[in-house]
This record gives sequence, C-alpha cells and structure tokens, in this order.
Amino acid sequence: MASELVVQKQLRAYNNRNIDEFMSVMSKDIMVHDFANQKTIMKGYVACKDFYARLFENSPKLHSTILKRIVFGNTIIDHEEITGRNGHKGALEMVLIYEVKNGKIFKITVLSEQL
Repeated sequence: MASELVVQKQLRAYNNRNIDEFMSVMSKDIMVHDFANQKTIMKGYVACKDFYARLFENSPKLHSTILKRIVFGNTIIDHEEITGRNGHKGALEMVLIYEVKNGKIFKITVLSEQL
C-alpha cells in the first residue's frame, strides 16, 4: 500500500475512533517523537494502542481535518486541526510527520504547542 494511503487509513480510523483499524497500520516498533523537546514520548505497539484507546474513549467528538498535506516518498507531513480531543471545545493545530516502511507507520514526529 502506498505511504499516503497508509496515513489516510490511519486518519480515517482516528476520526472513527476505531482502535483496531488505527493500529492495523502501525509498526510493532512504532515510535512517537516530540520535535520541540527532541524526546521519544511513546515507543512500541502496546504503548501506542493503550494511549490511543484511552484518547478515543475520552474523546467522543474527536475529529482531525487535514489543512495541508505534503507527500515526499515514504514521508507524509500533515498540518492538522484537531477538535474534540479529551473533551476540549477549541481546536488544536499540530504538524505530524509520518514515516512509513513496508506498509506500516514506524515513526511519528509531533510538532505542537501542546502535547
């Protein structure tokens, strides 16, 4: 599956709060990295599934809209506007850099004022 389609499937699952579909495109070695602090904030399939399962459960109105997408080989850069995260009423803008290999997302780098 093309890298952009992998990330699009992940976005669809995120918006539907479908943890199984969401995790179906994650590598077992998935790593989430905070760009601002240059720190790994999540590592491994189980940690990722636990985090997003809680987020989906606590965010019944969760929705991400892509404001801009750049596709560069196996790297997809999305500027997103996220609403309904953990019950917050306002919108949160984030830039997420997805790196895909063998049809799975293996690294996500997050740029955000609030994590």
